[in-house]
Amino acid sequence: MPEVSGLLTPKYKRVLLKLSGEALGFADRKLGIDLDETEKIARQLKRVVDAGVQLAIVVGGGNLLRGAQFTAGGDTRIKPATADYMGMLGTVMNGLALQDTLEALGIETRLQSAVRMETIAEPYIRRRAIRHLEKGRVVILAGGTGNPFVTTDTAAALRGTELQVDVLMKATKVDGVYDDDPLKNQYAVKFNTLTFQQVLQKQLRVMDIGAFETCRVANLPILVFNYKDEGALENAIAGKPIGTLISG
Repeated sequence: MPEVSGLLTPKYKRVLLKLSGEALGFADRKLGIDLDETEKIARQLKRVVDAGVQLAIVVGGGNLLRGAQFTAGGDTRIKPATADYMGMLGTVMNGLALQDTLEALGIETRLQSAVRMETIAEPYIRRRAIRHLEKGRVVILAGGTGNPFVTTDTAAALRGTELQVDVLMKATKVDGVYDDDPLKNQYAVKFNTLTFQQVLQKQLRVMDIGAFETCRVANLPILVFNYKDEGALENAIAGKPIGTLISG
């Protein structure tokens, strides 16, 4: 198979990458944006884009703020909806950091937000996002869906379906889907491939149920992989056996 920009020929033309806020954060879990980690990810993304892949990224905000931290234990001083909106703003800050880091590497980007803030980001418009992708720009999608009470997994599933991507890649700290928590059970078994029906039958935790159902109905494949493994994203894009692929 021929090489393209140091990669095997990409299996996927258009990809939605779900990147958690923790991926941009510090290893010791303290709040903030670790620019060194952000640059490591950006360099992986650059190699993917250089190979000709159209890349959209839904970014989380857990390294800065989670809405649940204000409502834990029944605290009612901040309403749940307000807490979720605060979390959405965290995703925009991560999006700005990732945007500047990518552009410092020579990758043209557009930051779009579901929460309107035209001073720093374009509003999310599906046709405009598709046009950016077709021009080779990385589209960073922040602000979740713009609505409270849903996760960024749901935003990734919705945007992936809208943008007609070939695969939704969920970058995690675990190298796939297991029948039990591998961090707690050393005998947990990893699945290399699964069907949507098998995930439901086995009651496996892949993403929140609303997001998973959106992908299932749209027949949008989901690849769960460990973004920290060396060359993981490039290998995933090339279609190498990595992580767990869930499809119809």
